[in-house]
This record gives sequence, structure tokens and C-alpha cells, in this order.
Amino acid sequence: MGVLTKKPKAFEVQFSDPNKSAYSGGDKVAGRVIVEVAEVVHISAVKLFGIGCAKVDYKKGKMHCREEIEYLKYEEVLHLDHQPTDADGPITLRPGNRYEFMFGFELPPAGCLVSSYVGKFGSVQYYVKAVIEKSSQPYAECKQYFEVVEPIDVNTQELTDPVTGAKHKKVTCMFIPDGSVSVSACIGRKGYCEGEDICIDAQFENSCSRIVVPKAAIIAKHIYRANGRTKEFHKKLISVRGNHIISGMCDVWRGRVLPVPKLKPTILGCDIIHVDYCLRIYLHIPGSEKLLLDLPLVIGTIPYNGMNSRTSSMSSQDNSNTSSTCVSLPSCPPSYSEISQDNRMDSSFIPLLDDYDEDDSPIFMRSSEHHLPPSPPSYTEQN
Repeated sequence: MGVLTKKPKAFEVQFSDPNKSAYSGGDKVAGRVIVEVAEVVHISAVKLFGIGCAKVDYKKGKMHCREEIEYLKYEEVLHLDHQPTDADGPITLRPGNRYEFMFGFELPPAGCLVSSYVGKFGSVQYYVKAVIEKSSQPYAECKQYFEVVEPIDVNTQELTDPVTGAKHKKVTCMFIPDGSVSVSACIGRKGYCEGEDICIDAQFENSCSRIVVPKAAIIAKHIYRANGRTKEFHKKLISVRGNHIISGMCDVWRGRVLPVPKLKPTILGCDIIHVDYCLRIYLHIPGSEKLLLDLPLVIGTIPYNGMNSRTSSMSSQDNSNTSSTCVSLPSCPPSYSEISQDNRMDSSFIPLLDDYDEDDSPIFMRSSEHHLPPSPPSYTEQN
């Protein structure tokens, strides 16, 4: 027998469908292991492993917290098709040849896997590993990762029901009562997918002496569990803000649109990693803690197909007039005196990378000059 002195010239795993972006429970993972050598070598076996596991790893104080759950464990000895092998078992590989070892296996059924995820303190990863053995000892190995996405259908009854909530807060200044603020809100359903619009109906009331600012944001909640301890990590993803609300006034959102960006689906079936989302509607109160109202969200993979939801075009039209300075919006076109001149407040969506709101308003309103047109244009119906 020759002595193996060099690593393989080529050694890689290739999937049968390279354009397949993700797998689900019950799907077949198939492909080939490609081997090329630079010299004559004798190997005892080529083995393939399908591996999937969730891992959590972080430090909390002096404790190093680690936990792992296995979701996929597959092992197979691969054989060459239409290729000669030595009588005593070892496989002879010769330079100039391209050897292909075919493989294929089925993933566990739906409900037994967890979607792929890579986070700050943990991950859920799936991969295929090929190992070349010589004299029953590992000689070379290679890996190829693949995505798993467990389907979440947002058309279920639980995820199509409206979600409502309300919060109230008393405001103080140096322990002296300073009125209160409140928010009540509703969204059409709990489940959404990437690219869909969340239409927000909300009412904000300000009876304190300060100027407050209403905002809404999608919040991702990452929860990691290991060694009986829990670590949470929250992140703002995309937000929208409304107009300043002065003392004694209120503001109403009707169909205020917040689009769902590209997000990983909700992860609820893992005991050590939990990824959840919420729509946070809140009031920034200068000199005081924010008033927060969290409405639960589930980010799914199968989009909503109901006929009762607002279309994107209707939502966009509603968004052009989503703020008002009174509880009941007028049925006829408002006068120019009722239209906000602060175009910055009708701004677009603001992606936030941290927990700070650097664009929050001051306690006191600053006066500014407004240049009104000489006469309002006539109102016409828009299609």
C-alpha cells in the first residue's frame, strides 16, 4: 500500500439542487461528495453525517453558560457507483480521476425541527459533513451548511384575529403630579410575513404639561437559556413616528403603515433559543420614562391570503392623512390651518440600530414661521 502524504486535491460537498434556498421537515437532502487526489491513495471509507443542533454560549458574571439540543443526527457510509474497489475493502483513488460519492437522506418530519438561526449568543445550524477515513482514522473532512425554515402559516385562526391593547401612565415632575398620558391601539391580525404592511389604528392622549411624540417600532426579542439562566436581547428593527402632541391635545392614527422588513421567522419550538417579535407603540415623554404598549407579532413564512385586509394601495392612501389633532377625524377635507406644516414629522420609516431616540422632541415647543400658499387648491377625488 502507498503511504498517504498529501491532502486531497479537491474535497467538497455539493447539493443536487444548488438553487434551493431552504429545506423543511420531511424534505430530502441529496447531493454528492467530490474527491480528487494528487497521488495514488488507499482509503478505508468515506462517511457522511447530517447534523443539526441548537447551541447557546454566553457568560453571565463568572459563569460560562452553555447548552445544546440535537435536532438532526444522520450517518451513512458512501459507496462509489460503477467504480472498482479492492477485494480486501479499501478504496483506491488515483490522480486524474474525479470521484463522486452520492448521498441522500430525509429530514425529520415537520414539527421536529427548528428554523435555522444565528444570533448574538446562540445559533441553530444544520450541515452535511463528509469524512475520509484511512485505516479507520479520520484523514480529511469538509462541511456544507444548509438552511432549514419550518413553515408558519399566518392564515390560522389564532394569527388572523385582531390584536388590541391600551396603556395609561401618570406623569410627575419632582414628585409633583403632572397629568397623564395614554395610548390605545389595534392591528388587524397577529401574523405577518416579509413585505406585508402592518396597519396601525391608535389614539394618543396627552394631559401632562410636556410635548410628547408618538412612535411605533417592530421589536425583535431574542431569549437564550442555559444552565438554568436566561439572557435576553432586544433590538429595534424599523420604526415610524407621528407628530408632536402638545399639552391637552391628542393624536389619532388610522391605518398608519409599518412594512415588515426581511426577518427570520418566529422561533418558538426551541427550549434554549426563543425569537419573538412585537409591535411596540409608545410615547416619548421628555424627562420621564416612555409609555410602552407591546402588541405581539408572529413572523411567518406563508403570507396572508384573506380578502378582508387592506391592500397596499389603500394603506398608502390612508397613510397620507394618518394624523389629526382631534379624536374624531373630519369627514370633509380639512382647512390649511389643520394641516401640519412640519413635513419632517410625516417622515418615512427610521431604521434604528440601538435603543436611543436621538430625534426625540424637546420639552418645549419651538415656534417656526410657516409660509402658507395664498389660497388652497380645490380638492379633487384621487383614484
